[in-house]
Amino acid sequence: MSVTDFLLLAGGGFLAGIVNSVAGGGTFLSFAAMIACGLNALEANATSAVAITPSNLATVAAYRNEVKSHWREFIPFAVIGVIGGAIGAGLLIWLGNAGFKPLVPWLLLFATLLFAFSGPIRKFVEPWSVRAETGVRIAAYGLMVVVSIYGGFFGAGIGFVILAALLILEGGDYHKANAIRITIAFLIQAVAAVLLIFGGLVHWPHAIVTMISASVGGYCGVGWARMLPDKIVRAVVVAIGAALTVIFFVRP
Repeated sequence: MSVTDFLLLAGGGFLAGIVNSVAGGGTFLSFAAMIACGLNALEANATSAVAITPSNLATVAAYRNEVKSHWREFIPFAVIGVIGGAIGAGLLIWLGNAGFKPLVPWLLLFATLLFAFSGPIRKFVEPWSVRAETGVRIAAYGLMVVVSIYGGFFGAGIGFVILAALLILEGGDYHKANAIRITIAFLIQAVAAVLLIFGGLVHWPHAIVTMISASVGGYCGVGWARMLPDKIVRAVVVAIGAALTVIFFVRP
């Protein structure tokens, strides 16, 4: 690994950990760093997923008070995350790089649009967050299942969709919902990471450098999550996502 690769991975991992703790979307950064270091799309996705997993655990630790206070409410979300993550990772391994690469620009476009239109989506969700109708809650749980599968398969952009569903289910308590979001993201990626490791898709030198830097960023980022406007973070994530989308659409 060259010095340039090391710096790209360390910087991308640290920023990914911070962004994931604030608003989600850090996968854009770690994935981009992996691609810049020469990994193919499947290897970059798998290695990034494994590397980011401990940073999510570090952020869960930083939210430990919320987790302790509401641990019973985490149980159904944990079950959904574990099952969905396993299904998504299984699909990724089954497709292989030849099947996955054509999907990458579309997955990036989807994730980028989620972030770009996060404001209108959140305004749409807010009225539902004060309701408790059975149909609304079932739809929110159904969305969680789909997002969990997507998270095990690719992962970019899942944080915001999970948070939107949780704000419906949890009545608008942001920090409680954010703590659950981080926990679900960790479980999804932890299960997916195990399957991807056994699938032989992970480049360990790249993963270890990113893992350490992302864990530091994830733990440090929680304090900033409580005071940093997510509009700033989201604008950066959207710009990076848009650039990656264009690159993958135009490259052979």
